[in-house]
Amino acid sequence: MLDVLGAEIGKGLRVQLAHPIGHIITLLISTVMYLGLQFVLGQGELRQDLLPQTLIAIGAYWFLQYAALVMVADLIEEKRTGTFAQAQMSPAPPWLPMLGRLVTASLFGLVVAAVAALVPMLVAGITVPLRWAAVLPALLLGINVLAFTFLLAAFALVSPMIGALQSLFAALVLLLNGSFLPLALYPEWLAVPARFLPTTLGIEAITQTLFEGRSLGDIWTSGTLPWLIVHTLALTAAGGLLFVRNHRRALREPS
Repeated sequence: MLDVLGAEIGKGLRVQLAHPIGHIITLLISTVMYLGLQFVLGQGELRQDLLPQTLIAIGAYWFLQYAALVMVADLIEEKRTGTFAQAQMSPAPPWLPMLGRLVTASLFGLVVAAVAALVPMLVAGITVPLRWAAVLPALLLGINVLAFTFLLAAFALVSPMIGALQSLFAALVLLLNGSFLPLALYPEWLAVPARFLPTTLGIEAITQTLFEGRSLGDIWTSGTLPWLIVHTLALTAAGGLLFVRNHRRALREPS
């Protein structure tokens, strides 16, 4: 099983590293887009009171967007070429290659998010405080993103519209997770539905610990941490169940 997992990860890494220009263009566009939007929203200036919190949010968006793009695009390409069906002949359980894809997607998503966040930090002089209380929310945020990515991959097994769905959800996350303005500045009628999207609750928990000095006990009492845990577990369960269902359907309907 470990050989299959290692082979899947190695294959994914080789495929992505074979096309470095695409990654460079993605990084360039992402960085310019973020700084340009903040310049417009700041009415001609980069507001230092908003940049650190929005940088956390846009970093989470980059991680989700790129991890989902890598995983779903690879899966669609294998379905079109027929190599996905060949992979099912392996004695390994079907979730194992998907786990390898998820590892590859998460590695590239993290690298893109880190580099794309570092550049604005250097250009605009953004400083983000570090506190141990933010470690747990950050881990939950990462799991939340990967669970959602796995959910999209489960849809990709059977849906020809997965590209449109991925773009739609990515756009909603970008608009509502705090990448433009911190969630605390949202009206309540907008903040409530925004928290149902991936990354939003994790970003809210991280910003509360980093910028408001709250402890894990504080964000537990306020309800942010419990809802983040529930949201992450729900996404993980939904992704796993949908993958099992759609994988069986894909094998029954090879077309």
